[in-house]
Amino acid sequence: MKSVYFVGAGGIGMSALERYFLSKGLVVAGYDRTSCQLTEELRAEGADIHYEDNPDLIPMACRDKEETLVVYTPAIPADHKELNYFRTNGFDIQKRAQVLGTLTRTMKGLCVAGTHGKTSTSSMTAHLLHESHVGCNAFLGGITKNYGTNYLLSDKSDYVVIEADEFDRSFHHLRPYATVITATDADHLDIYGTEEAYLESFRHYTNLIQPGGALIIHRGLKMKEDLQDGVRRYDYSRDEGDFHAENIRVGGGHIVFDFVSPFGNIANVELGVPVSINIENGIAAMALAQIAGATADEIRSAMASFQGVVRRFDFALKNDRHVLLSDYAHHPAEIKQSILSIREVFNGRKITAIFQPHLYTRTRDFYKDFADSLSLLDEVILTEIYPAREQPIPGVTSQLIFDNLRPDMQRRIVEKKDLPEVLRSEDFDVLVVLGAGDVDNMVPQFKEILEAKETAR
Repeated sequence: MKSVYFVGAGGIGMSALERYFLSKGLVVAGYDRTSCQLTEELRAEGADIHYEDNPDLIPMACRDKEETLVVYTPAIPADHKELNYFRTNGFDIQKRAQVLGTLTRTMKGLCVAGTHGKTSTSSMTAHLLHESHVGCNAFLGGITKNYGTNYLLSDKSDYVVIEADEFDRSFHHLRPYATVITATDADHLDIYGTEEAYLESFRHYTNLIQPGGALIIHRGLKMKEDLQDGVRRYDYSRDEGDFHAENIRVGGGHIVFDFVSPFGNIANVELGVPVSINIENGIAAMALAQIAGATADEIRSAMASFQGVVRRFDFALKNDRHVLLSDYAHHPAEIKQSILSIREVFNGRKITAIFQPHLYTRTRDFYKDFADSLSLLDEVILTEIYPAREQPIPGVTSQLIFDNLRPDMQRRIVEKKDLPEVLRSEDFDVLVVLGAGDVDNMVPQFKEILEAKETAR
């Protein structure tokens, strides 16, 4: 293989693979619908990316089917001209997950699956190992603040950390050495149809763990695992399980706890990103790091130096007058966890969230659950639904969530374009931007508005 062509080159997960193949000296090219910061960075690093669906624009180096691998994302429509050119001409075409699956057959895959918590936990795992004598390769679903990338490469380690995506059953291509399952709250029902089918998908995933490997599963999940002989099973949670925390100390902007583990306890672990949900994420990450061979001192030091992931409890502003943070939470269960974590850290302060629902189908299926979670806030500002890959569904709007919010709370629906004016005309204490859509792009503008208020005081 001499070249790799990416159909959907601008995705965060795809970009990590592009960087991997560039590091191996292969020709990397591809298509994406629009230019963005990520595609421009990839172009600067040597990838040949264009933005028109036109087979004539495929470079000559990627036209030899014997020497070219084609990688595509499931979001690409079936009538895509370039993808159909490759299909018609008999190229080797694989989903991103299939390529990652190949890597788990040649290296020891440390995978993190679950409805939520995947990116934070896998990024933390990668950081722990990168900072240890073990090292790792990593393909992550978010940009780590420590490294400014979603990809790590090691020439000495045979471990690879992978975020295992359950969307369209992509994680069934993986063959983990060890895996964490963080949560199995029903999601992607537009794909799976029923919660039962969703849980069955996770059951099948556990059967793919390699003999001699390990499952680390959160306590109390609905799913039933199906392990091969020789696979070790552990459970974890904040307060109970084979892996858990004891002696948790929260205060002064710090969270410190003792890590309890069958591989050896670690005292006085401090979270680099001090929000309570990261206690559980950290427990899972430390479990994987111990299985891979990282030492207690290495783990303790790296936990304290972990800076987090862009859009995961991502603080843009934090002082006594204003707190502004962005969080990718877009499922009712993870929104609830996010809000409770923020409440714990900023106890006694007024918490407002701007929430952009993500997908019509997810809103249709879970609007009451969204309302229940958002009702834990003091104030909610809803924007219009971010459609992503979907077409509108009649009757499905943010109003469905609004109508089911706690009636005595402050609540309203505001068009996204009008949000800056809302921030200029009113003041906020703790403001959280929630969701997986594009409202996060406005956070720098929001920060400027709030900082101007502080300067004008």
